[in-house]
Amino acid sequence: MNPESKASLISQLLLSFPFLVGLIVYLIMVFLSVRRSQKWPLHKSLCWIAGMLLAIVSVAGPLADLAHKDFEMHMVTHLLLGMLAPLLLTLAAPMTLLLRTLSVSKARYVTSVLRSRYSQFFTHPVAASIMNVGGLWVLYTTDLYALMHENIWAHIFVHVHVFLAGYLFTISMIYIDPIPHRKSYMYRSIVLILALAAHGILSKFIYAHPPAGVALNEAEKGSVLMYYGGDMIDAIIIFILCWHWYKSRRPRESELVST
Repeated sequence: MNPESKASLISQLLLSFPFLVGLIVYLIMVFLSVRRSQKWPLHKSLCWIAGMLLAIVSVAGPLADLAHKDFEMHMVTHLLLGMLAPLLLTLAAPMTLLLRTLSVSKARYVTSVLRSRYSQFFTHPVAASIMNVGGLWVLYTTDLYALMHENIWAHIFVHVHVFLAGYLFTISMIYIDPIPHRKSYMYRSIVLILALAAHGILSKFIYAHPPAGVALNEAEKGSVLMYYGGDMIDAIIIFILCWHWYKSRRPRESELVST
């Protein structure tokens, strides 16, 4: 095995291992919850399984190998790892499941962490948007994209950042799990619109100005995929946000009866 193949294998193992562990831990928590006669929705479990599998496919296996050589395939992994997988994992409500599984004392500790200043910062819509979209601007407009294909640690760092930033962005926009530091629907909607605009502008920028080492035709195909594929996933986030907003404003049945 040549050094390049060995480095690729190591990076794939390191990146896929946390997702595999996350998949197993979630299923164990579901089992514990059901054993305590606390039913857990099947669709949430399916969302978690699908999200974790998509993340693993993005960082290990044939698609990950192709993404290392083809910018269009790289963009496919970007959409899966940084957008679709985080959305599915968010819909799986892992924090809610964790709090149901833990003892009271441990659940209180987790709740205190969620209420901390650090949690407030990383789940703030503006901060999460900057880390997510801003990180992509840095990746595709500097030499970082070329570096990640030459240095194993840069490769790992970029993929970890893309996933974590995508997940924090998603949970900062749609509240499925408990979020102590909640922002209004209007506030999140405005930030979401600005973030989507920045993401769309970046895709158009890539179309005309390919990252270092990327051929123009590959950049064009990848940017088109980023633009329209990103819009499709963003549309789901918009729908969920608007649906939650609608339900929060809809008069309760008791109020309708009294009138």
